[in-house]
Amino acid sequence: MISLAGRDILQAWGKFVFTGVGLGLLIGVTLSMAGIYRGMIDDAKVLLDNSRADLWVVQKDTLGPYAEPSSVYQDTWRGIRGMPGVARTANVTYLTMQVRQGQRDVRAMIAGITAGEPGTPGWPPYLVAGRQITRSHYEAVADIASGFKLGDRLQIRRNHYTVVGLTRRMVSSGGDPMVFIPLKDAQEAQFLKDNDAILQSRRRTEANPAFNKPGSPDLLDAVIHSQTTNTYVNAVLVQIKNGYSVDDVAESIRRWKRLTVYTRVQMEEILVGKLIATSAKQIGMFLVILSMVSAAIVAFIIYTLTLGKIREIAVLKLIGTRNRTIAGMILQQAIALGVIGFVVGKIVATLFMAPIFPKYVLLEPLDSIFGFIAVVLICVLSSVIAIYAALKVDPAEAIG
Repeated sequence: MISLAGRDILQAWGKFVFTGVGLGLLIGVTLSMAGIYRGMIDDAKVLLDNSRADLWVVQKDTLGPYAEPSSVYQDTWRGIRGMPGVARTANVTYLTMQVRQGQRDVRAMIAGITAGEPGTPGWPPYLVAGRQITRSHYEAVADIASGFKLGDRLQIRRNHYTVVGLTRRMVSSGGDPMVFIPLKDAQEAQFLKDNDAILQSRRRTEANPAFNKPGSPDLLDAVIHSQTTNTYVNAVLVQIKNGYSVDDVAESIRRWKRLTVYTRVQMEEILVGKLIATSAKQIGMFLVILSMVSAAIVAFIIYTLTLGKIREIAVLKLIGTRNRTIAGMILQQAIALGVIGFVVGKIVATLFMAPIFPKYVLLEPLDSIFGFIAVVLICVLSSVIAIYAALKVDPAEAIG
């Protein structure tokens, strides 16, 4: 039976191989789609890992700082720092925007980090080149995925920053490379208005009848001062001391500070279950569609190959070949076609699609194993129609 299938393949090996390569390209796309989904989950986990936080303290009743806007007073960290079980606290801001470098724009997540030392929550954990931020203004550390290099001048809003360090795999949950700048600069970029907006706001405030009453100049000065300064951050990152329960410390902060606090597990559920849930469903639908298309292609190819040798099958029946042997020949050809397609698809996904795809593609070995099993099952099921057509052949056609 093996010899029978092999001889038949050798007689038309060119058509068989080219068909397998075409099927392999489709399988490569399918594997890449699964890798994109895995990459999205890994991006979300990397974002949390790199923050080095055990707790995220955000505005009450929000899903901040990644899934929703969040604003808390920048001095909130002082009260949290003195609570039992808290080892470190750090303010942080996040802002996704276009960063200009020369004549090109790069979509990036701007992270404002507080002054400190390596190991401070929110800081990039390691660098591949350059140094960490040491000045309070106009320095930046960028992920290499942004394409920035040491010494590059970046424009964020109206200020310019010099890239002093490069890091790797520091990305947002959406896969955008991160750029780290000092906290005060990030606050200005996110919260403060431009000069024209401040001037118009002052005029509106001064024209308000409420500020024309006796004793109102002090209130007017306070309002104007609030428009030119910023006292907010997106979140407070908290590290817990050894021996303390993360859940207990989180509950204590919720109770006494009246803020929303997320643990690592809860934040991961937000990122994976809410931020990328829709994308995951879309990818799942694409995987189902591609699987159905692959099954249809294999079924059509095997059926066509079977119809092309109806006379030969009739001869085999005439000389007494059992139906089981003929069915096995067709089944082996279908499986061989699937194996060739999977090998080609795996090579294409690993060497070509994953490196050049804009988003991070994570091809896990377990997914490849499941993919191979799925391809074999699809080929087996797709050969049923061809086997049915072969078994219906009348041996008399061999002499007709």
